[in-house]
Amino acid sequence: MLNIVIFGAPGSGKGTQSDLIKERYRLTHISTGEVLREEIKNETKLGKTAKGYIEKGQLVPDDLICDILDKVLHRLPEDTKGVIFDGFPRTIPQAEALEDILRKHGWTVSLLLDLQVEDDELVKRLIERGKSSGRADDNEETIQSRLRVYHTQTAPLADHYRKKGKHVAIKGSGTIDDIFHRITEAISAHTAQTDNIN
Repeated sequence: MLNIVIFGAPGSGKGTQSDLIKERYRLTHISTGEVLREEIKNETKLGKTAKGYIEKGQLVPDDLICDILDKVLHRLPEDTKGVIFDGFPRTIPQAEALEDILRKHGWTVSLLLDLQVEDDELVKRLIERGKSSGRADDNEETIQSRLRVYHTQTAPLADHYRKKGKHVAIKGSGTIDDIFHRITEAISAHTAQTDNIN
């Protein structure tokens, strides 16, 4: 099993690179945002509970997100080659909860790919994206706020995985193909290292 956490600031290219990784390695892409929307649309018990928090403008609690993720993992086919986690974990308690969920299935996180991009470039990318996407949160004031939250609350997660020897820094600037090439090299190095251990 190749289980990857794709990580980086808003605008670092997580979604774009997740799509490429998913195709190359035939992995299942799990975006917590998409999973939540699906649960809410299907009016499941978990979805209804999550909707209550979202409608009040509150974050969905970790234990609820974990329950939903556990349900998704249970539904994966037996021949699943691995998973890309996009948008989760975002904090160290979430990372520990994810490990607990994966352990129940006999899995673990293989590596965290940390897409590193300078803040100036992130702001430019997000403003450009806002022009075409119409996303309300892609304006300069909100972008700066999101980056502050990322640096204070989410970035420490990199250290958590670094201590476990699972953190891989990926230069996130350049063409999409350049960045993807760096990612495939990192995955190949990890796979070779794992083969040597086994």
